[in-house]
Amino acid sequence: MDHPPYRLAEDLDRYLGDPRDPAEEFSYARCVELDEKEEFPAAICARLDRWGLPGYYVPAEHGGSMRDYEQILQLCRAVARRDLTVAIGHGKTYLGGVCVWVAGTAEQSAALGGAIRAGLPVSLALTERAHGSDLLAGDVRGTPVGGDGDGTGNSNGHGGWRVDGEKWLINNATRGSLLSLLTRTDPAGGPRGFSVLLVDKRTLARDTFRHVPKVHTHGIRGADISGIAFDGARVPREALVGTEGGGIETVLKALQLTRTLCAALSLGAADHGLALGLDFAEERELYGRRLIDLPQARHTLANCAADVLLHEALALVASRAVHTQTDEMSVTSAVTKYLLPSGTEAVLGDLTRLLGARAFLKGVHADGRFQKVERDHRIVGLFDGNTLVNLNSLVNQFRSLVRGHRRGTGDREGAAAAYDLCAPLRSLDHARLSLVARRGSGVLASLPGSVAALERRAAADPALAPTAARARRVQELADALHAEMATHQDALAEVPEAAFATARRYAHCYAAAACLGLWTASADAVADGPTGALWRDGLWLRAALDRLLPRLGAPAAGDPETREELLDRLRAARRDGALFSLLPQRTPRGTTGPRAGES
Repeated sequence: MDHPPYRLAEDLDRYLGDPRDPAEEFSYARCVELDEKEEFPAAICARLDRWGLPGYYVPAEHGGSMRDYEQILQLCRAVARRDLTVAIGHGKTYLGGVCVWVAGTAEQSAALGGAIRAGLPVSLALTERAHGSDLLAGDVRGTPVGGDGDGTGNSNGHGGWRVDGEKWLINNATRGSLLSLLTRTDPAGGPRGFSVLLVDKRTLARDTFRHVPKVHTHGIRGADISGIAFDGARVPREALVGTEGGGIETVLKALQLTRTLCAALSLGAADHGLALGLDFAEERELYGRRLIDLPQARHTLANCAADVLLHEALALVASRAVHTQTDEMSVTSAVTKYLLPSGTEAVLGDLTRLLGARAFLKGVHADGRFQKVERDHRIVGLFDGNTLVNLNSLVNQFRSLVRGHRRGTGDREGAAAAYDLCAPLRSLDHARLSLVARRGSGVLASLPGSVAALERRAAADPALAPTAARARRVQELADALHAEMATHQDALAEVPEAAFATARRYAHCYAAAACLGLWTASADAVADGPTGALWRDGLWLRAALDRLLPRLGAPAAGDPETREELLDRLRAARRDGALFSLLPQRTPRGTTGPRAGES
């Protein structure tokens, strides 16, 4: 199956050249050097600009190149696979612009789209030093002023705002020219007390703002993680994004999109880490044998490979669900943002134990790249809401999720469209984003149908019988899990640890349902392609369910034959210069290619 988003990412990867070649601008060696110097990768970002990556941060309806979220997911994954600092530093512009895509006017969106395509960095300024992710506690104030600037205007007819206060730990706060700024525009605060202002620093009086110095971080050391402080900065009325007082709602809807896109960072980090771990095992000799021949090393690599594929499956479904299940993204994004960063941290942790001391050393194995990717990825779990924030978001929706499960409601048609990789995606209607999935989850509602479809196939093909048995167990556990969720559906203020544990299991159950749906809908289209061996006989699905079932409370019962076959596929992909992935993608072989669309 020749899937266009993967071809697009392959084009970008080829344009950037072989990252193993130190002469390439975007090489592993150059990224390690910049990390040592804590230097922003400006030249690499400029190269991404020349290819046209900023255009994919802008929806097509606003003059950009982004037609679906699968495109931007795979493009950002390709960049993150080389270096997370670059992916985070460059990709932040999408996060900066998304509030405008969600709630801005057509004129604002077109103007911002043009600025982004021209390479102008944009930031999202939410957090503050004293309040972290507690957005309702924000102290940056927007005081209405009259059109003449005398401070006597009223909230219904003023000419803009005087902005005071500091935002901190903001990606590209110093380098960015534009900021989507969450501002307290009602002194009383509260859910309707904040607004989003699109602030153009180039138009502010120079003595009304200053940059807060870059913070020296453990990972992504070259990124511009800094801040900005305002002192009487005058922001015009037309800078308002959406409605006055609608800032919290706009931000929460925007975060549903950015949290989903953060999956690309984890996928890229896992691609890089798994390749490094495999290469080490192939080369390292221990007790007179290569590490790859030792049972424990093989077990570790196979489990990591299974996790990487199940994460990819969830991310594929989630990126398509942005279009097909838009009003359920409050659930999808929380599951994705919890599971992929935490799951990738676990993968990198297992690989750390495989590499031993070389996982921590610089300049010993692969130029010390493993210690860099492991350090860099730790911050991904903190972006756009940390683990507890996303789990709490799920707990807050237990009531509607339980009710939907009992009634069998949820957008099952949207789930089916997300699973079918051959199905065209409809244009994203940002107005359909909702703070709560009111009818439940279509992904969980589709689980019985996916299990039934797999059982029908297993009746005709005995090789699928073990996978079907695992699927039936998932369905049984899903019913029990929703009964458990019902006991916590009133836990809104003081959330007990048991409710968080239930939310973790819900995320894994959602992932299992997504994997089952993806395989049953798309296996026939992929089975004859270059990655067909992963799909035939349910190999990747069986391996993924083996990883997920113990997390749902079932006894661990992994199949050694499945692990061995999956490890063989991992090694073959590495030998053939292909990405280890559900869908085919070649990796660069030291050549460059044209920019997308060029001959």
